Amino acid sequence: MNSNIRTAHDIRKSYVDFFLARGHTEVPSAPLVPKGDATLLFTSAGMVQFKDYYLSPENLPYTRAVSVQKCLRAGDLESVGKTLRHHTFFEMLGNFSFGDYFKHEAVEWAWEYVIDVLQLPPERLYVSIFEDDDEAFGIWNEKIGVPAERIVRLGRKDNFWGPVGKTGVCGPCSEIYYDAGETKGCGSSGCAPGCDCDRYLEFWNLVFPQFVLEEDGTYRPLEKPGIDTGAGLERIAMIMQGAEDNFHTDIFQPLVDAVVGLLPGGTDMTGEAKLGINMIADHA
Repeated sequence: MNSNIRTAHDIRKSYVDFFLARGHTEVPSAPLVPKGDATLLFTSAGMVQFKDYYLSPENLPYTRAVSVQKCLRAGDLESVGKTLRHHTFFEMLGNFSFGDYFKHEAVEWAWEYVIDVLQLPPERLYVSIFEDDDEAFGIWNEKIGVPAERIVRLGRKDNFWGPVGKTGVCGPCSEIYYDAGETKGCGSSGCAPGCDCDRYLEFWNLVFPQFVLEEDGTYRPLEKPGIDTGAGLERIAMIMQGAEDNFHTDIFQPLVDAVVGLLPGGTDMTGEAKLGINMIADHA
C-alpha cells in the first residue's frame, strides 16, 4: 500500500486530484437536506445533487464532476457498531459523467487509482458485476486483466443501484471488494463477495446510470448514459491504515477516545459497551 496515503485527508485529496487531472470539475459537498427535492429527507449519495444532470445532459456547466459528499442514511441503522463498515453518516468519494464517458473509462480509472495511487495488492481484490452485464465482465477480464475467478455475478439486490427515491435514474453497477482475511469471515464454504459477513469489504461502487424508472414501473433507457461512482472514505481509510474496523481509523478514533474518557474507571470495553461506544461515535 502507498505509505504516502494514510489519513482521511490524504485519501480525499489524492482522489480529487486524480480526477481533476482527468478533466473533472470539483464540486462542493451538497447540504445534507436536499434543496428542491421532495423525494428525499436527506442526501444519501453523491449523485443526489446531480440527479437532473443525467436526465438532461445538455447545456450543463460541466460533463465530468468529482466530489466528496457528506451523506446520511438510516437503512443500515441496525448494523451500526456491530459490523466493521456500516454508518449512518459517512463521506462518499465520487466521480461522475453526464453523457460523457461510460463503462470503459470508469472501470479503467477506478482500477488505476486503486492499484497505482493507493497501491492496494491486486491479489486481495475482487470485482462484482450485475448478473447479465457481459459488457462489464469483458472490460474487467479482457481489458483490465482481472481473472474470471475473481469476478462475481450478483443479482439485483447487490448490483443494480437506484433510483434515489421512488422514481429516477438507475442502472447496473460493478463493485470492488477488498479481502480483509479469513479471520473476518463467517467460516462458510460459500463465503464470497456479496456475503453479509465482514471478510469481503465493498469499498468502491461503479454505477452505470442507463435507465429512468418511471412511476408506472417501466425502465426507460437514457439517451446518454453516465457514470456515478461511490467510494467509501471510511472503508478506504480502514484499509489504508490497517485498522481492525472503521472505528479505529483517524476519522473515528478521536470520537471513540472522547467517549471512553467519559466512562467510569474499570468499565468493560467489550461486548455491549463496545457496541454502544461505536454507536455514539457514529452518531456524533
